[in-house]
Amino acid sequence: MNDTASQPRDVPTARAAAPRATAPGTVATGRHTTGRYTTAQATALYVGAVLGTGVITLPAMAAETAGPASLVSWAALVALSVPLAAAFAALGARYPDAGGVSSYARIAFGDRLASVVGWCFFLAVPPGAAAAAFFGGSYVAEAFGGGSTTATLTAAALMLAVTCANAVGLRTTGRLQLALAALLVTLLVAAVVLSLPHARMANLQPFAPHGWAAIGPAATLLVWSFAGWEAITHLAAELRRPARDLPRATGAAVAVVGLLYLSVAFAVIAVLGSAAAETDAPLGELMAVGVGGDARKLAAVAALLLTLGTMNAYYAAAAKLGAALGRDGSAPAWLARGSGVGEVPRRGLAVVSGLALVSLATVTAADVEVRPLVLMTTASFVTVYAIGVAAALRLLPRGSGGRAAAGAALLAVVALLLMSGAYLLWPLAVSGAALLYLRLRRARTMVG
Repeated sequence: MNDTASQPRDVPTARAAAPRATAPGTVATGRHTTGRYTTAQATALYVGAVLGTGVITLPAMAAETAGPASLVSWAALVALSVPLAAAFAALGARYPDAGGVSSYARIAFGDRLASVVGWCFFLAVPPGAAAAAFFGGSYVAEAFGGGSTTATLTAAALMLAVTCANAVGLRTTGRLQLALAALLVTLLVAAVVLSLPHARMANLQPFAPHGWAAIGPAATLLVWSFAGWEAITHLAAELRRPARDLPRATGAAVAVVGLLYLSVAFAVIAVLGSAAAETDAPLGELMAVGVGGDARKLAAVAALLLTLGTMNAYYAAAAKLGAALGRDGSAPAWLARGSGVGEVPRRGLAVVSGLALVSLATVTAADVEVRPLVLMTTASFVTVYAIGVAAALRLLPRGSGGRAAAGAALLAVVALLLMSGAYLLWPLAVSGAALLYLRLRRARTMVG
């Protein structure tokens, strides 16, 4: 596979589509046919990006925060996913580019906000990957023993496996994701179906033991589970026919993810009751109830598949984004190699993988709790969502379904921003670093 940075003529780059030169909604990319992903592979990538470590950990965390009322938080975020995913699908279909939301922000608002979006997404992936990998490792430790040592070593192994899979090439990534998505969906369905006969409606009472106000904090925590609707935009140019395939993949992914999340969340509370808030491995407990015996080992396999699928999709998307940022001048040019369609962004992948391993080492050495890492990461993704839907409102044609979806999503995203509270300091710091880099780069250019 050619590793030389290039950009096909039929894929608009963010640099070619400058804000003043391109009127919103004038770029049509429906004839783009140079990508390799099929609709099924794109759906699998989408499912893997969204349906991941959240389903193996956050039902318990949300139940601890809001009790059975956390089901309202789950339902609200599933509802939010529909317009949010539709808006990003419309953008990706019209502007298939490795820069994703960063490119849309550049077209709509200019280089500064594009850099902010790119940096927020790119630097959210390494700490998020560390937390996700540790979630998967915790299931292995629960099933086989070894405590934090087993969890940490498993997490590091997951990171290295995903790095190797992506280094082979994006085509391999798509096939791997398709297989992982099929396996993880099968395991989740089995866990829910086998455990639901043991559900008790009495476990839903009291419905809001911590008050109705707890639904907000639970929803903020659950954003982690729904982060990913923007991830596929970075790979849109890799689809064979983005204008046709991306909306189809998005609709299928929203349906699959929404149904599975609501089913698992309900089963965890209705079957486990108050014990749901006391376990670190709710899926393992569900499978133990439904299957009997030592089902925690099977749950550990499911957790590893879910974690691997999520990390696989995010490593691929972040590596492509890093290359696009280097190409467009928002990051060092050294990262630019691999931004073209079909190319492997190995330098971007190396940065993502290295920072993720550093994050894992830092968490292990400092004994940092997982919850703050989750909230820091979700604050970054909500920031990306806010700018992304604002760009959709500017770029998509008036009267189109995508633009209407963006308008509906914007109000909900603003509410999530407000609920993020102090954790917004992380994306604010990253935004400041991005703007400082641009300023220093321009200063060096003027001196040169």
